[in-house]
Amino acid sequence: MNNKLTAILISAGLAMPMQSSLAQPVDKTNTLPDAKPGQCYAKVMVPAKYETRQDKVLVREAAQKIDTIPAKYEWAEKTVTIQAAHTKLVPEPAKFKKVVEKIETSPAMNIWVTSFDKNAKPASPGMLTAAKVLGVKIEEALPGMCFKEYYTPTQFKTEIQDIVVKDASEEVASIPAEYETIVEQVMIKEASKKIIEVPATYETVSEKVLIEAAKTVWKKGTGPIEKIDNTTGEIMCLVEIPAKYKTVKKQVVKTAATTKEVEVPAVYKTVKVRKLITPEQEKRTKVPASYKEITKRKKIADARFAWHGAHETTKPEGTPTGLQICLKEIPAKYQTVTKLVVSKPAGFAKQQLPAGTEVVKVRKLVANATEKRSAIPAEYKTVAKRAKVSGESLEWQQVLCETNMTKDIAIRVQQALKDAGYNIGVVDGIPGGATMRAVDDYQRSKGLPTGGLTIRTLESLGVGI
Repeated sequence: MNNKLTAILISAGLAMPMQSSLAQPVDKTNTLPDAKPGQCYAKVMVPAKYETRQDKVLVREAAQKIDTIPAKYEWAEKTVTIQAAHTKLVPEPAKFKKVVEKIETSPAMNIWVTSFDKNAKPASPGMLTAAKVLGVKIEEALPGMCFKEYYTPTQFKTEIQDIVVKDASEEVASIPAEYETIVEQVMIKEASKKIIEVPATYETVSEKVLIEAAKTVWKKGTGPIEKIDNTTGEIMCLVEIPAKYKTVKKQVVKTAATTKEVEVPAVYKTVKVRKLITPEQEKRTKVPASYKEITKRKKIADARFAWHGAHETTKPEGTPTGLQICLKEIPAKYQTVTKLVVSKPAGFAKQQLPAGTEVVKVRKLVANATEKRSAIPAEYKTVAKRAKVSGESLEWQQVLCETNMTKDIAIRVQQALKDAGYNIGVVDGIPGGATMRAVDDYQRSKGLPTGGLTIRTLESLGVGI
């Protein structure tokens, strides 16, 4: 492109500086939304807005057309110079030359894709955000580079803990009294006290031992309407996880072992009698508690994800998840325009003619030859160009998933899409692949955010929840 045409295109807003890569979408998902348990949110891509402008491109510069008006003469009867010496103007038309020029209609750009295959899909903003958070320097990547995601699972260790299944107690026994026999008329048996053993009683109780406390976590959403392809957002749901318990049965003492005293009256007879030497006594023996071992798993390291470049020499940790992003370069597109430019402007060549004399009728010069110039306007060609009005953005928006999708809502969504002219198959309340492809087509046609069945899409379809 010559300097003059470049200046004209720049002034018309048609020539723009080359950009090395596409601008990244504005990420508005740095923090998770303020959600309630059971609500689901998805990262959705709000598309960029464009407008088409009709611009004029110069294909032939303005020029001039020159016509000559011949000189005027009159006749005279005398010997005179019949033709004075004069200069004859010979018209020379303007000369043109063809110039072939390439006008850029689409700039060169770099895009992130899932592979370098011919039909590879673009990498989703969620994948790019995850890779950037985990250390991939997106802005410094060069065309041809690929990065893969690797997963290292959660690590646990096993602990053994003793649980009391029977409390410590006591066993009691009695030591008999000692007597001696004598012959006399005496009391043969003194009054005494008898100790009777009352054994302990037990009961079996069940006790719930806390293994893991209750908590709430963000998890990826599941269900048939979760995703359509890699261009959609990632669905996140706030889920409440209940506490985990283990039931252990054990015996506890209901009533402790003891003894009771019974009065034994004295006995008299003139016979051989037994004389009490040592009264009956009690004996207590401690019984230790009984324990049972249980095994617990304790987390020592969380699961983690990492991205590794294929061009890096270090060995990655973990196993590949199958996710990959590659930076692909797309060349600029041009349109060839042929135009005529003036190589030599129109003008006159001067031809000197000598004077001639003769005694005859002569033509006397009354008016010299003159020239007449008329303007030839420039020629233009209209070229359609697409200009960006606002860029893409990545946002959290509430979506429907298994948590809040009902069959009635699914039927109304399918019917609304069918009424709008989209092929969803059978209206059966099951949002399968055909339904979600129709949702994606509807969102793109309406300029709505893509990446899931958002509340804005339901409002656009006229479906209330």
